[in-house]
Amino acid sequence: MGDNIAATNHHHHHHQVFDVSIDVPSQNGSKCFDDDGRLNRTGTVWTASAHIITAVIGSGVLSLAWAIAQLGWVAGPAVMFLFSFVTYYTSSLLTDCYRTADPVFGKRNYTYMDAVRSILGGAKVKACGLIQYLNLFGIAIGYTIAASISMMAIKRSNCFHESGGNNPCHMSSNPYMILFGVMEIFLSQIPDFDQIWWLSIVAAVMSFTYSAIGLALGIVQVAANGAFKGSLTGISIGTVTQTQKIWRSFQALGDIAFAYSYSVILIEIQDTLKSPPAESKTMKKAAKLSIAVTTAFYMLCGCMGYAAFGDFAPGNLLTGFGFYNPFWLLDIANAAIVVHLVGAYQVFCQPIFAFVEKQVAESWPDSYFLGKEFKIPFPGLLPYKLNLFRLVWRSCFVILTTVISMLLPFFNDVVGILGALGFWPLTVYFPVEMYIAQKKITKWSTRWMCLQMLSMACLVLSIIAGAGSIVGVVNDVKAYTPFKTTY
Repeated sequence: MGDNIAATNHHHHHHQVFDVSIDVPSQNGSKCFDDDGRLNRTGTVWTASAHIITAVIGSGVLSLAWAIAQLGWVAGPAVMFLFSFVTYYTSSLLTDCYRTADPVFGKRNYTYMDAVRSILGGAKVKACGLIQYLNLFGIAIGYTIAASISMMAIKRSNCFHESGGNNPCHMSSNPYMILFGVMEIFLSQIPDFDQIWWLSIVAAVMSFTYSAIGLALGIVQVAANGAFKGSLTGISIGTVTQTQKIWRSFQALGDIAFAYSYSVILIEIQDTLKSPPAESKTMKKAAKLSIAVTTAFYMLCGCMGYAAFGDFAPGNLLTGFGFYNPFWLLDIANAAIVVHLVGAYQVFCQPIFAFVEKQVAESWPDSYFLGKEFKIPFPGLLPYKLNLFRLVWRSCFVILTTVISMLLPFFNDVVGILGALGFWPLTVYFPVEMYIAQKKITKWSTRWMCLQMLSMACLVLSIIAGAGSIVGVVNDVKAYTPFKTTY
């Protein structure tokens, strides 16, 4: 204990010395830098919550009715509460890892990998980086596919409406994926995370819009049926075989787990917050608020969708054509999904962009191509700083995700596998291990045992969910030709 106090005092002293060196310019009236020499961060509970809600309420909300249909009225909501609790608990552990050693004055970790590096070190850093960036890459592809499906749903619902339901309206998803890619190339030129807060707020509003429409349509359908459909144990044997029921239940666990995971960008979001108060305090509030909102929404959308369609709940509530009318309302909902995914894609890709650009800048510090910024004036706005390397590399990244999406349009199952791979290590294992290391929790103590049991239980869930998704992919590949898939 004495050592700890001494270390803390030393740290405070060190911090003050550091402050003096940074605050020298402030004598000229400029106090716009944080304790680490970077520009003042301006994020608040509200911007952090908007980022989290944008990241969490993805199009995943629309598959929850299907997930609950596999599990039934008892297990479905129970699993959802379980995941929301685990996510909130582990994200609280993770917020304490933003600063090493001391929650107020400790050294900042700007990314998830930095936190793993400074607290755990060794091979774990590379493992974490690989899983994190693979996961983000997979999400970017999944979002490209989901957005194209929603764009096609708008076209199809209008086509159905015009032909009175006689025309099957088959179409290719490729042009829509290309259109989404073009939009992302433009938006990916926004330099960093701090500057996309407005995009997150627009995206968060959109996610509420389409979730609310899905919910309202579910309620109307239940009223029209005059009863709640569905059973306590989920989809009945007969509609599916015994084996299918097991695999689908596993996949449903996966769907719910991925619907909650945002730990992969939690520290990056935390790095946008201003202090005081300590960033971990603000981030815990934001996590509590956004997970409560998300869970309430998920419960309503998932349960009402299941109540409306029972065993036949579609995989995607708004594009699986559970509903055909009112078609204009479906169009609004699908347009909101597209706008939301356009923003969410950026939220998930910014960490990849930042990581690659930092590595490149460190490798070639004197390169003209990498460092030179051209100022492009915009009337009435601040001039935009164009960097050639950023323009080329980010555009190539978006093109790559678009081409892969066109090759594998059923990538949602593959993202399921990536999500299953990412859920346990990123949402549970690393936060728990870093927390144990930071708080110096004794091995085999009750607290240590409980944390390890939580970690093991989530590992088992991840393996089960991954197995369910792999079976889904194997079934999809059997009936598939590249670039030819129509819906």
